[in-house]
Amino acid sequence: MKTKIIMWLLAIGCGLLAACAVITINVYFPEKAAKEAYKSLDDMLLKNAPATPGAPPAPDQPAPMQPEKPQSQLIRFPHISLVSSAWAADAESDALAIEVASMPEVNTAYEEMNRRLPRLTALFDSGAVGLTNQGLVSIREKSKVTSQDEALVSAENQSRKVVVSGMARAILKITKQSDSKAAQDQVLGKAAATYAENKRDAAKPGWWIQGQNGRWLQK
Repeated sequence: MKTKIIMWLLAIGCGLLAACAVITINVYFPEKAAKEAYKSLDDMLLKNAPATPGAPPAPDQPAPMQPEKPQSQLIRFPHISLVSSAWAADAESDALAIEVASMPEVNTAYEEMNRRLPRLTALFDSGAVGLTNQGLVSIREKSKVTSQDEALVSAENQSRKVVVSGMARAILKITKQSDSKAAQDQVLGKAAATYAENKRDAAKPGWWIQGQNGRWLQK
């Protein structure tokens, strides 16, 4: 009888351990703020970057005026809460951009990307390389590239990974979330997906872009 009880308790213990093992950590990811922060970083640090089609002009216009008494106006005009939310999102994206731009390794990555940009743009224009669904650069036609170009593509991808990693760390810091390995991995994946979306938006017509299904299409 004692043996059966012990085996039963062991089975319950194993079941509890298995249940704990599959628990996942859900972290907050400010997708809109991250997307805007990536744009701000490119505007600030990536010189002569291709203009995003349909993008608004550089933000040299005065910021919208904030109501003098937002609390009292919020009572009389509930819709102002939506404006407050927009201001909060803008503040979050600005904070992310500043945090990432303050990282020495990110500044170094952008300096290196600036030096590669003319040749990289030419490779995109010729169709020799394309943009992967991870926001990285992939060689599509080896006959159009040299060994130096291959090294350039490899270095470019490394720089892009540095920027994405910096964004992931900044998000965890700004939003005051745990920087556990599980949280880092989850935020890193979402930061990479948002980075890829930004790069697709900024791609010029005629450039090759890889869809989520792995197929290549011209923009």
